[in-house]
Amino acid sequence: MATENAARIAIHKITLTNFRCYRRATLESDHRSVVLTGPNGAGKTNLLEAISLLTPGRGLRRTKLENIVRRSKKGEVGVTGWGIAASVGTPIGPVEIGTGQEATDDRRRKVRINAVDVSNQNALANHISAVWLTPQMDRLFLEGASNRRRFFDRLAYGFDPAHAGRITGYNHAMRERIRLLRDGSSDDVWLLTLEKTMAERGVAIAAARRELAARVAKASMSAPGQFPVAAVASKGLLEGWLDKMPALDVEQRFGELLKSNRRHDGELSQTSAGPHRSDFAVYHAEKGLPADQCSTGEQKALLIAIILADTRLQAKERNRTPLLLLDEVAAHLDEKRRCALFDEICLMGAQAWLTGTDISLFESFRDRAQYVAVSDACLTETPNAFAA
Repeated sequence: MATENAARIAIHKITLTNFRCYRRATLESDHRSVVLTGPNGAGKTNLLEAISLLTPGRGLRRTKLENIVRRSKKGEVGVTGWGIAASVGTPIGPVEIGTGQEATDDRRRKVRINAVDVSNQNALANHISAVWLTPQMDRLFLEGASNRRRFFDRLAYGFDPAHAGRITGYNHAMRERIRLLRDGSSDDVWLLTLEKTMAERGVAIAAARRELAARVAKASMSAPGQFPVAAVASKGLLEGWLDKMPALDVEQRFGELLKSNRRHDGELSQTSAGPHRSDFAVYHAEKGLPADQCSTGEQKALLIAIILADTRLQAKERNRTPLLLLDEVAAHLDEKRRCALFDEICLMGAQAWLTGTDISLFESFRDRAQYVAVSDACLTETPNAFAA
């Protein structure tokens, strides 16, 4: 059995109401990892998505709120909203979290923590954190930089919840500045205010990314032998300047650049420089190859190595081990790497939620996990077929 870990974040009970394919479903769990098995389309990933929505943001699918609600079947009364309620164990004690949408025309989801409504979902980050891997992320190293920024920014939220607010503030100021420039505004005072906000928050974003990349790269070196060492670096204009000068000087330089680029940015209706154009470079350290030149299996292993490194860092630096949401991960790993992954999850004391169509892929977990069969939006706990 896994060693008890006081810093673990663990879901003890979760209830879904009118969420995706679930009319109403409740699942109780203990400190162990949870393996969800069943056919495609049964609702396994939907449950992972529900857990991801207990954290700030749009969840692992990034779906519009109105698309989450369960579609009514013929003869049923129309459904107007959805909800998730969870009892969560945290390093500072149990917490009750509720979130959902009361009506499909609401633009924001409601959040309640310990029976108290909160106005900002970022408050969730004070209680729970989660990292995830989904099949859609298999092309992370091959597609555009925006998905890589989103992936690593989510990792940064686990260490500094304010990082999300800085990105939101930067993006808001950037959109407002472009609107003024596009409209031909001559309000120099307001433009300078927006550019000052962009400079301050933009440099803070770039600095956080640089620091995260360096720490993840270092932590990856202690990954289990079955996983590669991932060398990670944050690349961008501001990151390069931060290598050479103090942050305050970078803020001033970036502000001056924004001012000098006003005409150019207004004509293009986009901001030509800033952390919204940064990228993350990932290398297979042993082979010295960029991730996008590695095989599909090596890219998957690099992603897992980064997730494991991040989890170890959160446990060490924040004294809490985040939830791991791993959708269809085992099917793409050979037996040695599957065993190494399961062993590492247990060693870290993490509660992982894993999905798969074939229960035999999880045999090496044995009684260190609990097993739940998912079929037609029904959850049924099953005896551990792999008990020693």
